[in-house]
Amino acid sequence: MNALKTMDDVKIDPMKFRRALGNFATGVTIMTAQNAEGEKVGVTANSFNSVSLDPALILWSIDKNSSSFHVFEQATHFAVNILSGSQIELSNKFSRRNIDKYEGTSYREGAGTAPILENCSAVFECERHQILEGGDHWIIVGKVVNFHDEGRSPLVYHQGAYSGVIPHPLLQLKDTVEAGVDVGEMHQGHLHSNVCYLMSRAFKFYQTDYIPKQLVTGFRTSEARLLLVLGSGTASNKADLPRDIAMPMREVEQAAEILKKDGLLVEVDGFFKLTEKGKKTSHYLFDIADSHQNEVFEKYPENEKEIFIKILKDIAGIV
Repeated sequence: MNALKTMDDVKIDPMKFRRALGNFATGVTIMTAQNAEGEKVGVTANSFNSVSLDPALILWSIDKNSSSFHVFEQATHFAVNILSGSQIELSNKFSRRNIDKYEGTSYREGAGTAPILENCSAVFECERHQILEGGDHWIIVGKVVNFHDEGRSPLVYHQGAYSGVIPHPLLQLKDTVEAGVDVGEMHQGHLHSNVCYLMSRAFKFYQTDYIPKQLVTGFRTSEARLLLVLGSGTASNKADLPRDIAMPMREVEQAAEILKKDGLLVEVDGFFKLTEKGKKTSHYLFDIADSHQNEVFEKYPENEKEIFIKILKDIAGIV
């Protein structure tokens, strides 16, 4: 009679195991380091996790066969670069082998000369604290010595594909219902016939669903607006941008500098001009805006939508 199999005897299928793990959505990071000889490495990883708040410790794991491990082992520090939704290309670039990953990549040196990538969601500068063995991977524990919270919407990885973060529909529905109840109790008289109030309230509720869809791309509102304005050709020169983007020139210039570094626009004789990459990105943002607009207006006849847009143009002074 055969002995019953114990749990230890069960063979785990690596591919099925990987697919099952893929159900756990994670952020996407690029781990970077530089040794004393100036050798820089960077690897895309989603194994990042927090360990402790006091002291501030984090961990991640790297394949024992990785050619980059020796630098992480030698370097006194490394950086955890949490990617934003706009950095899919960067994620793919640092996941490749046998290329110069830092060629054309914007970065600066942080603690222990670890490269810090620009325009991420957040960055943690870490002192190498401990390296532990974990099966076919090395587990690297880092002590956080500095961090930068940029507040950009993060890039997400789920079931082998990139994704993004938006508020859960049930939470949005709950907020909308609660807001409706409060407003019904608070406002009386002629307020619901006041154009200024209605436009302000309509804009707020329109943005509630639209802005998260826009932010999931990894671009800040100022950057997305600049791309949309330049993509539509509504601004005649740089001086007109604060009016069309509805933001101060300082924010416009900051957004422009970031988009320049990403290769999305160039400045020529006081004019901002989108590159081919910038034009493709603006088309992508327009698709998001048009899709949301179509959702909002789907219950209205086309002629009512056209009249509404005409009235808005008249009020805004747009010919």
